[in-house]
Amino acid sequence: MVEGPRDVVILGAGIAGAALADHLTRRSLTVTVVDPRTPAAGASGRAAGIVTEQLWNDWDVLVTRESREEYRALARGDPETFREVPFVRLTTQPVIADALRQAVVRLRGWGVPVEEVDADRLTDWLPGGQFGRLLGAIASRSDACVTPSTITTLYLEAAQGRGAAAAFGAPVPVPAYEGGGWTVRSGTDEIRARNLVVAAGAWSKQLLLGLGRPLPLTPYRTQAAVLRPSGPAPKGAGVSLHDLDTDVYARPESNGRILAGDGTEWFETDPERFVAGADASFLAHLAEGLGTWIPGWGESEVVGAWAGVCTATLDRRPCIGPVDPERSLYAITGFNGFGVMRSGGAARRLAELIVDPESGRAREALAPVLPERFGGLAPSFSPVPGFTLEAGNAPRF
Repeated sequence: MVEGPRDVVILGAGIAGAALADHLTRRSLTVTVVDPRTPAAGASGRAAGIVTEQLWNDWDVLVTRESREEYRALARGDPETFREVPFVRLTTQPVIADALRQAVVRLRGWGVPVEEVDADRLTDWLPGGQFGRLLGAIASRSDACVTPSTITTLYLEAAQGRGAAAAFGAPVPVPAYEGGGWTVRSGTDEIRARNLVVAAGAWSKQLLLGLGRPLPLTPYRTQAAVLRPSGPAPKGAGVSLHDLDTDVYARPESNGRILAGDGTEWFETDPERFVAGADASFLAHLAEGLGTWIPGWGESEVVGAWAGVCTATLDRRPCIGPVDPERSLYAITGFNGFGVMRSGGAARRLAELIVDPESGRAREALAPVLPERFGGLAPSFSPVPGFTLEAGNAPRF
């Protein structure tokens, strides 16, 4: 079947591609989403779903804030899909405690409602916790936890309700640019479009290389687990934690469970050939990090554990925008493990640029993340930590 001409073909049905399809169809463009797997089958379906404004610059804060409000609207009050959950960073180390206090000043300057919290407040939120060694903690109460696979599905359903098409489950060859437009063959389907967007997560590197427009991207493996803690359950919706001493994070799940990570490997991984299960050393690291603060969490039963592949960039910022303007080739990728936090607001900005590629305002809205900042260079590099307190390419914590 030949489909087209469409305005846009999106390669990738993760949360970024799904959000972009939604925003493009809101602007009356015709869209087809293509993915050899099912929606959210890659990193989106394996993500923690923490959405926090405790970030590194005002652009990230604004985009994440917009994304959070989009997810809230999509969820329509379903607490399994979206719920407000305070996000807490904490430490026992004096140097990191000082950095936390500096972060409060910086974040408040960007309008983030963040505050320092003490051991009594943490004990109130997390009964059974042991915070006697606490030297610093900050909390942002308006943050959230979402279920990324559900958000992805809701975006796609909204886009399909406005006429978007989908082609899932068939291998996608390298698209061809011919006759002033793109042709994408997926199984027996041939889809033609004026614009092509690579939103393929860890597969974006090879796709863009095949299209002759490589970007500096490094896929890397990260791990997470769902745990059933012993001891008292958190009050209310609970809180999300990031232990800066061990770089372990945890967020509340339903039925008193928690989802915890971050078993990240700092070298490149092939997204087609990686260990999808979690390592025993990772689970031991989780127990150590969580048990420092909440013994019942350190003694948790492992309900399930897995690994996924995220994509790093040279400067820890995503690549969003035109990769080859003359051929109307775009990318939205390289989120460094933070695609869920940013996808809604980032996709809105990219949609506006696709609608009007000459718009100075639309380009300015993406200025910090435009792929052109790399000047066409795509060197090999090792990823650096993404879930950090500090900005820059070499954060200490």
